[in-house]
Amino acid sequence: QLQIVESGGGLVQTGGPLKLSCTASGFTLDQYAIGWFRQAPGKEERGGILCIIGNGGAIGYLHSAKDRFIITRDNAKNIVYLQMNRLHPEATAIYYCTLKRSPSCDGNRHKYNSWGHGTQTTASS
Repeated sequence: QLQIVESGGGLVQTGGPLKLSCTASGFTLDQYAIGWFRQAPGKEERGGILCIIGNGGAIGYLHSAKDRFIITRDNAKNIVYLQMNRLHPEATAIYYCTLKRSPSCDGNRHKYNSWGHGTQTTASS
């Protein structure tokens, strides 16, 4: 059974780092595009952050995250990571990992097929 589980969220000081994990079971991650999205408090829309494909190629969708957020994957462990550095207060959100049943990335959340339940991250001074 296909399952995606996010972990690593929590309370972090503004300006600090945090690393999120997306662990997959029931399928092999490297066959699909894996994206990280986030949903801020009071917002209905989940915005794309970064996406990674099987060969490690990545695409960013959040301009403010450029050069601060990094997506990587460990195919042996079947995990995709989101390393977030120099967090802004606007980083407070629920972070979701999601799978797209094709090897290409997309910034449109509706193109993704399976989602985890999310992990809450709060950036506060």
